[in-house]
Amino acid sequence: MIVGKNILYIEDNPDNMMLVQRALEARGYTLLQAADGQTGVDVAQKEEVDLILLDINLPDIDGYEVARRIRTSGKSALTYVPIIAITANALKGDAEKALAAGCDVYMSKPINIRELWARVEAFVPTDGHSAS
Repeated sequence: MIVGKNILYIEDNPDNMMLVQRALEARGYTLLQAADGQTGVDVAQKEEVDLILLDINLPDIDGYEVARRIRTSGKSALTYVPIIAITANALKGDAEKALAAGCDVYMSKPINIRELWARVEAFVPTDGHSAS
């Protein structure tokens, strides 16, 4: 098991959470989970995270606000932790809005596992993962 490869996924859909959990744990990452935006902000402040996957459509506060709160939380490490926005929103301007809120990358749903692996690996290399 690889230590120090914690990925926080803030997502309210249990099916998406399970899919991403299986995909990332198969590559040796540890997935921290939050089912709403405020919980995600709290987990990011308490835990050491290497990357944040962020759904934009959350039940309490939207992902744009979550990204802003994480970036301005006062925990200096969170200023630089990569945030990948994952959303079904595919309207013109959504990617720009996510980037303006503090996200580094924008991915659309449905989640393409190969694209997810590539994007996660670009930010948090696994140093040689098990063959799949």
